[in-house]
Amino acid sequence: MATVIRLKRGGRTHTPYYRVVVMDSRTRSRGREIDTIGYYQPCERPVPVVEVNVEKALDWLGKGAQTSDTVRDIFTKKGILAAYKNKAAGQAAEGGAAE
Repeated sequence: MATVIRLKRGGRTHTPYYRVVVMDSRTRSRGREIDTIGYYQPCERPVPVVEVNVEKALDWLGKGAQTSDTVRDIFTKKGILAAYKNKAAGQAAEGGAAE
């Protein structure tokens, strides 16, 4: 199953909030999610609120989940993609040293 990490919209007109969810890439945007890993409230003042469970995000990225463009930007700002790349590079170095 191809999984994707993307935003799922909620809220009212002019006051959206989004959940960061893991979904099957073939499902519709309002479909059933596999896992919820955080939320994003862009209209919150004075600064937008972004909460992401880093452990779950790294776990899903390790399982091969792709990210949407917006989620990729959020993960970059939170430092999750850098942590994933460091983790992957560390595992590759360990794998090379074990051989």
